[in-house]
Amino acid sequence: MTANNDLPTVRIENIHQYVGQKVRLQGWLFSRRGSGKVQFIHARDGSGFIQCVMGKADVSEEMFATARSLSQETAIEITGLVQAEERAPYCGHEIHAETVAIVSPSENYPITRKPHGDAFLMDHRHLWLRTRKQNLILRVRATLVKAIRDYFDNNGFVLMDSPIFTPNACEGTSTLFETDWFDDRKAYLSQSGQLYQEATAMAFGKTYCFGPTFRAEKSKTRRHLNEFWMVEPEVAFMDLEGNMALAEDFLRTVVQTALDKHGDELEKTLERDLSTLKNITQPFVRLSYDEAVQKIQELQAQCEDEEERKMMEIEWGMDFGGRHETLLTQQYDTPIIIYNFPSQVKAFYMKKNPERPEVALCLDVLAPEGCGEIIGGGQREDNLELLLSEIDRHGLDKKDFEWYLDLRRFGSVPHGGFGLGLERLVGWVCGVHHVRETIPFARTLDRLSP
Repeated sequence: MTANNDLPTVRIENIHQYVGQKVRLQGWLFSRRGSGKVQFIHARDGSGFIQCVMGKADVSEEMFATARSLSQETAIEITGLVQAEERAPYCGHEIHAETVAIVSPSENYPITRKPHGDAFLMDHRHLWLRTRKQNLILRVRATLVKAIRDYFDNNGFVLMDSPIFTPNACEGTSTLFETDWFDDRKAYLSQSGQLYQEATAMAFGKTYCFGPTFRAEKSKTRRHLNEFWMVEPEVAFMDLEGNMALAEDFLRTVVQTALDKHGDELEKTLERDLSTLKNITQPFVRLSYDEAVQKIQELQAQCEDEEERKMMEIEWGMDFGGRHETLLTQQYDTPIIIYNFPSQVKAFYMKKNPERPEVALCLDVLAPEGCGEIIGGGQREDNLELLLSEIDRHGLDKKDFEWYLDLRRFGSVPHGGFGLGLERLVGWVCGVHHVRETIPFARTLDRLSP
């Protein structure tokens, strides 16, 4: 028999490469079942889950007793023969275990098979990550992160990190986290890297940033986090039409990448219906804001429930709420691009339509199945005088934006971009109801720990 020290240490994700070989597996006990004659040890190692089978007749009494004593999340090392087995759970392979050693015990593990409330699970988020569903959600997140970077890196964009500390607001002062800076000055955690991407786009043509952003919104909806990750591309010489085309091609590519890698797991582990995600290959529905408002009003008129009808109320000039977005996305099985929102509900830097100044050259991409907005962006105001007037109209201090105004003084060109919220995208792909499950450790209005 080969000495254990000579066995290859394998990862479950690569177990198919070792069929017919004896291997060493290092991980944790996910669950265990069995009888007096056989033990089924379900192990995980961070890359996947696998069943290990130990027969009493094949090992010493002491070894079999060790297997029977294992408790949930005990750290273990198993050696044995890898065999292909279609009926085996998890990965279509199993290990016929010859030895099992306890690396470190685990007693009274708090997350069991019984139902637990959301608050309990979030309090134990550091352990909840070990479960199959949470493990897969965060693996999908990692795949999407790589796909996002690959998309922009392969299409001529240059990664430019925007600062986390900023001297002023980008999208309104009411949602800023303030902190002390040196010499009694104040600094703020970034709401968006966009303004800085405009500067880098003027230097490099096509750039993007990808990092954490912070919004001090006192919101408890299933779509909001106070700390989240956002990717923000910016392109010189790009108009609204180019922006919509970029957003559609980008979203189609990264979602397809996730489907190609995780489609089977999404169906089996999360019971995710993939039909809507597969429609990402179709052209997105495009609606002007005017058309979208009219559509909502038509749906409202058809609604028989008075309370529901009140929640659906909207007039031209109002921004969309979560209920409006949900209503619209329920009418289509592909993402929707809504463009030309009223200027009054958009940020100071949004360019107004020259032929219709009451609307801005902007876009939102809404994901189906009630997920709502996952992309927001538009064309930026490239005219110095018009931008100055908007800064005044929004009551902002011109001195805070002198560097930003320089971009219009020295070689200004049409340009635009958008921001995509990573957690909302992960939530849509995985079919997760609340975005708190799409980030390793959520930061919300009532949660700063763990």
